Amino acid sequence: MDDGLFDLPGAAAAPADGFSAPADDSPLAVRMRPVSIDELVGQGHLLAPGAPLRQLVTGTSPMSVILWGPPGSGKTTIAHLVAQAGGRTFVAMSALNAGVKDVRAVIDTARRRRRSGGDPTVLFIDEVHRFSKTQQDSLLAAVEDRTITLLAATTENPYFSVISPLLSRCVLLTLRPLDEAAVRGLVRRALADERGLAGVVSLATEAEDHLVRLAGGDVRKALTALEAAAASAIAAGRQEIDLSTAEQAVDVAALRYDRDGDAHYDVVSAFIKSMRGSDPDAALHYLARMLAAGEDARFVARRMIIFASEDVGMADPMALLVANAAAHAVEYVGLPEAQLNLAHAVVHLATAPKSNRVTAAIGKALDDVRAGRGGSVPSHLRDSHYYGAKGLGHGAGYRYPHDDPRGVVTQQYAPDGLTDTEYYRPSDHGAERSVADRLPKLRRIVRGGGGPGVRAASPNGREETA
Repeated sequence: MDDGLFDLPGAAAAPADGFSAPADDSPLAVRMRPVSIDELVGQGHLLAPGAPLRQLVTGTSPMSVILWGPPGSGKTTIAHLVAQAGGRTFVAMSALNAGVKDVRAVIDTARRRRRSGGDPTVLFIDEVHRFSKTQQDSLLAAVEDRTITLLAATTENPYFSVISPLLSRCVLLTLRPLDEAAVRGLVRRALADERGLAGVVSLATEAEDHLVRLAGGDVRKALTALEAAAASAIAAGRQEIDLSTAEQAVDVAALRYDRDGDAHYDVVSAFIKSMRGSDPDAALHYLARMLAAGEDARFVARRMIIFASEDVGMADPMALLVANAAAHAVEYVGLPEAQLNLAHAVVHLATAPKSNRVTAAIGKALDDVRAGRGGSVPSHLRDSHYYGAKGLGHGAGYRYPHDDPRGVVTQQYAPDGLTDTEYYRPSDHGAERSVADRLPKLRRIVRGGGGPGVRAASPNGREETA
């Protein structure tokens, strides 16, 4: 596909293919693109009457829009719907090969057309995150005065990849990955629709499950695999696509893994328990099993973030940072490359020292709260910054720990009834060992207790040896 400019009088670039009516031999995913906004699937949160997306497609409002979503969620489809709407000149370019000169050419032409009373111009920029800051800057004035209506698409987080001035001039619409039901519905539509396979072949249930699962929310991937499987079945003289044909079409074996069934929960459970049991090899196996079966990598990353605090905790405080970094990589880099980041984090979590003391501590604290234990916030800890607070005695007597050379003072922090409660009891595993050594000393100082060699502050503020 030529991703240069098209429909631009005077532009040097060749017309881009793909925004005109699809030919009979176009790929199945192209032929099955919705021809109206009501055929758009999976983005119901953006399609309410009067919603920005509907206004954009129908041309009732000239607002500029940034579409952010994963591959196959419908960004290009929306651009096609905008292109088909009348009363506007539609121009498309890809950030992969367009430069500032190309952008300015579009803007200049749009400005001349506008001054002569011509149609407004919609500029579609695919992969806008690949534009440099200078290229994005070149759009600002034209978007600001509506010389152009910008429609930009990106798979990257625009808060990181799009400059703030441009982002502030646009409405950001977040497209969600299609769920399995949506992908399944579109696969079945493609089988029956005259634009698609027109009922020439049928699809066995196991084969349908396989194609839907491996699509991972990317309907383009599902339809491409379906088209390849249909071609294989027809070439073999069969009228049904069975599981074997579907497997051969996408060259991936159908693993015994159902994201909604028992196997899903069994594999996830084994994955967590392998990391908890400090077996990185088994954990990597289950990670690979989930990824190869098309499991949502974000789901895996979320479970790892939970595990980092639930099972590693303070024994290795870096574990949570590593798990969060892996989750960010899934969003920022995406599969397949992000499998390296996930594997990195799995090995770190599996080999880290383990402690569930943080988990136990919050559990005990929640039990007390739910049982109604604990009184009001002590008055010296209450907010004293608003008018009238001091008259209520809020903040009176509060001792600022940084005024003490040790950075800790004797003071009641817990509400009445819980002043001697100890929720968190550190283990001696990994980095938590140093916390276990330090915490008793801190508690003795804070609570005004004593102990050999511990200097505690008395209620009158003087340090004393307890």
